[in-house]
Amino acid sequence: MVAQLETPTLNSDRRLLPAIEGLVQVFTSTHRSFFTTVMAQALRIAGQGTPVLVVQFLKGGIKQGHEHPMRLGQHLDWIRCDLPRCIDTPHLDETEVQSLLRLWQHTQKVVYEGKYSLVVLDELSLAINFGLIPQSEVLDFLEKRPSHVDIILAGPEMPQALLDVADQITEIRRSDRP
Repeated sequence: MVAQLETPTLNSDRRLLPAIEGLVQVFTSTHRSFFTTVMAQALRIAGQGTPVLVVQFLKGGIKQGHEHPMRLGQHLDWIRCDLPRCIDTPHLDETEVQSLLRLWQHTQKVVYEGKYSLVVLDELSLAINFGLIPQSEVLDFLEKRPSHVDIILAGPEMPQALLDVADQITEIRRSDRP
């Protein structure tokens, strides 16, 4: 019996491996102290050579805007709003609103360009609930992102519409056990 394998050439229309669809993951909780879990996952994936972007929408205080990302290793960029404080209320002045919207626009741009394979959007749920980023824009962004990009949405009080489009939902709860 003779078996013959077909080997695709570089100019072939056939792919060597099937395309893998990116996932939308949600990490949510009633409290706000679970970012470490999400960041550990981002660091682990970046350490394996995958380009990762972490965006913290409501954090500020260190003049880090998207023009000055913090680089953790070779493959992880970490950006925040270019604000002197953290956002903890929906009542922002015009400068703060513009900084947040510039960060959101930059995030969409680099994701659409396919620069990153994993994008963590921290506190996005609060930005939506505060009325700072329209939920409809986020849903449109998730639908239009490159198909290979994994997105992690993190934050308390995640809107139901985002839970409905998630491939995986992790709800972190506090235990009453000692």
